[in-house]
Amino acid sequence: MSDKMAVHYSAKTTIWETPQDLFDQLNAEFQFNLDPCALAENAKCERYFTPEEDGLSKSWDGCRVFMNPPYGREIPVLIEKAASSKALIVCLLPARTDTRWFHDYVYGKAEIRFIKGRLKFGNAVHNCPFPCMIVVFNNLKKGAEAA
Repeated sequence: MSDKMAVHYSAKTTIWETPQDLFDQLNAEFQFNLDPCALAENAKCERYFTPEEDGLSKSWDGCRVFMNPPYGREIPVLIEKAASSKALIVCLLPARTDTRWFHDYVYGKAEIRFIKGRLKFGNAVHNCPFPCMIVVFNNLKKGAEAA
């Protein structure tokens, strides 16, 4: 495998910090109040859960959630939770349309917005090596939103 292709399969990190301008655009549209997959240094919402707090084990019901999960083996369980929570959940995800989680929980079940080009995460020098998408699960019932 060439060095150029190896980056697509590397696992140097599963944490990719959301570009602030992308978050700001989405937040203007959705007014988020929870970031369940954050580190203290990259949290996008005032209320957030770190890996130690295990956002997966907490209720997201009634919230307006922004989720940029670790891009590893956690994605399927986090997407399953997003699809089943009574919340509005906007996810920044790798566009992995060949995966089981995409077909089981996203395709035909959520709004998908493919991102044109490649994002530049956090303070990265280079664009990320994979395409990304925004996935919106709108499972809020009228009157059920959290403040």
